[in-house]
Amino acid sequence: MRIARSWAGDGNVASSQHTPHRHPPRPTRRATAAAPVAVLALMLSACAGAGAATRSEDGRTVLRYQGATGTVSYPELAADLGYFEDVELEWLGDVTGGPASIQAAVTGETEFGGAFNGAIAKLQSTGAPVTSVISYYGADEETFGAFYTVEGSPIREARDLVGKKVGVNTLGAQSETLLQEWLTREGLTPQEREQVELVVVPPVNAEQTLREGQVDVASLGGVLKEKAVERGGLEVLVAENELFGAFAYGTYILRDDVIAKNPEAVEDFVQGTARAIRWAQTTPVAEVRERFTDIITERDRGETTDLVQYWRSSSIPTPGGVIQEDEISVWVEWLEEDGQVEPGSLVVDDLFTNEYNPYADGTYAPDAGPDGEEVAP
Repeated sequence: MRIARSWAGDGNVASSQHTPHRHPPRPTRRATAAAPVAVLALMLSACAGAGAATRSEDGRTVLRYQGATGTVSYPELAADLGYFEDVELEWLGDVTGGPASIQAAVTGETEFGGAFNGAIAKLQSTGAPVTSVISYYGADEETFGAFYTVEGSPIREARDLVGKKVGVNTLGAQSETLLQEWLTREGLTPQEREQVELVVVPPVNAEQTLREGQVDVASLGGVLKEKAVERGGLEVLVAENELFGAFAYGTYILRDDVIAKNPEAVEDFVQGTARAIRWAQTTPVAEVRERFTDIITERDRGETTDLVQYWRSSSIPTPGGVIQEDEISVWVEWLEEDGQVEPGSLVVDDLFTNEYNPYADGTYAPDAGPDGEEVAP
């Protein structure tokens, strides 16, 4: 692909079955930003706080975080549902994407952040002391990102992209990786893949850019995808869930010093967030939307609730956001094969933990509610 690779990114995309998949292709080696990123990560690590979180007036551990306007995160849902006992959340403002979110966590501005697992693995490869503790977005049959063309486009298959422009939100991130996967599966050679030009387009402008013909294909996801499809005139070229099935793409991270010095709070944070995810997985969509609307209205941040109507599912394939090893290892292998990290330098088991997730022991059936009770399918 005609781009200079860097690794950063995020994405927002409930079935209980994890779908096997093949590993990403072996892309051609190219110059990377590995050295600058390594220096940055060491600087961030040096700036990180001592790890001991502050306490609220009632003795709860305060975890600072950044949100997203017009949406409700699973920690926010957990707080509203009363699932935290030792934790109190402190909102510091909204964030524009995964890289900024995890950077804030590493520097000590916040206690936790979330991003695409590939971006997190890249950060961890530079020595940043963070650990993934729970999945928070992915793709399933109801919620998924996809690459779109306009109706009537001559682009119908992977080979039609040779010499064409594809709009993505950032280079080296989830969208590019999935596109590379599809092109390789469809038999394109490395030389042909290099002729597919990636164009960085802010997500809010992706639909307009596609409709105006500035790009031939655009990656759309989340609410922006739902609104674009609702307006009509677009066709799916290939979707995330066609490539990997039900699959989690992003996790929340905590700094290792926060985990070490606040073990009870970390356990409470993860169990509460896991129960909130499970609540969303087992509760009728209309009821989830209603709850999200109430939360957004009551927190009074001057947001619109218009986006809530486009929520379709948790998008997370495992009960309570339990992390599957291959949801991390697939991106580690990708980074190794692309020459961005030294083979064997990352031990996958050290990058994440399910220790604090109450659903990790498998005692909850796929149709069990957040407290273990059976619910209707």
